[in-house]
Amino acid sequence: MVKIARSAAWPGATTGLAEPRPTGAQRTALRTGGPELADRDATDYPAPNSLAAQIERGLEQVAQALDAHLRSGREGAELIAPGYGALWSALADQVGGGKLLRPRLTLAAYLGLGGSDVAGVAPVAAAQELLHTAMVVHDDVLDHDETRRGRPNLAGTRRAELTAAGVTGKAAEDQVLAAALLGGDLALTGAFDLIAHAPLAPELRIGAIELLVRSVTTTIGGEVLDVAAQLAAPTNIDALLIAELKTAAYSCTGPLAVGALLAGADDRTRAQLERLGVALGVAFQLIDDELGVFGDPAATGKSVLSDLREGKRTELLRLAYLAADADGRAVLDRYVGDPGLEADGAARVRAVIVGSGALERTRAVAAGAARTAREIAWQLPAPLAAYLRDLIDQLAGRDC
Repeated sequence: MVKIARSAAWPGATTGLAEPRPTGAQRTALRTGGPELADRDATDYPAPNSLAAQIERGLEQVAQALDAHLRSGREGAELIAPGYGALWSALADQVGGGKLLRPRLTLAAYLGLGGSDVAGVAPVAAAQELLHTAMVVHDDVLDHDETRRGRPNLAGTRRAELTAAGVTGKAAEDQVLAAALLGGDLALTGAFDLIAHAPLAPELRIGAIELLVRSVTTTIGGEVLDVAAQLAAPTNIDALLIAELKTAAYSCTGPLAVGALLAGADDRTRAQLERLGVALGVAFQLIDDELGVFGDPAATGKSVLSDLREGKRTELLRLAYLAADADGRAVLDRYVGDPGLEADGAARVRAVIVGSGALERTRAVAAGAARTAREIAWQLPAPLAAYLRDLIDQLAGRDC
């Protein structure tokens, strides 16, 4: 059963296409934090109404839609081929379990802009979560990761099964790769299937599918840049563009866009949500990159060594290379990208990142992006503005 993580920190937890992505100049504004914007006192914002409670109830329907899809898929798989159902079961273990950010954003945009047919929109919101599952499963393949949030992912689950059966070597590697690739394909196909069968007017289903296609193709473009960046010097990359394409597109802009579309929002509102989604997604990724080096593995479920061992090209690393002195760059050259990196070497890298000011500057960029998202949210209808503002604040201050 798909579970929704509950936290008092999340709003309500206690109870035509938008404009093109920002230009290079706009990404530069994100990098520098943009113009200083006066912080608004919380009392300056409209008080939340029942929107948060409506979203939480909607998320229950999202979880039900995911459960029904995965159960049906597993049952059908058993009729197709022996053992096929096991892949569906492993996939089901990867779905949900978090805060369902992407369905949450879809429901927020839809309900906050006047939509009321939650039963019709819930499958579309659920599709955003399955798309997320597909993306992270395939991303883990590219990163050679077999765990996610402290638990075995699809590849790790298959690895454990093979190890228990005494299968090792190339045969095991082929099986592990196949499980991850095929499981990710099932999740991606499932996202389209959920929308195709949503109880909505045909033109709305088509519009939702078109937006999902845009999310997929844009994210793949980000993955292409991310993979290619590994061949480039750490200072010669556009990490913010990668974050915009690879993370923001399907995690924020896509979910917000489809919610607005289904609610019948006007072009201006959809354009505002597009810009908000980009800013929020960039902030989210920058914070995630920091947690990948400085986070608490007990809270994040993620090693603080894997990104450094991989030499992952991030804004944090880019700024460190730019700002470090000769001795600091020597430390980075020695340890970053070393598959055998251990805790002592990682500690030296962290010291360079902190000492060079790169950590502080990265946090400033993330804060600037979050501030931009909050300012855009302020221009939206009152209940939605307040909900998104609170959500942005929680994402910007997260430690996991």
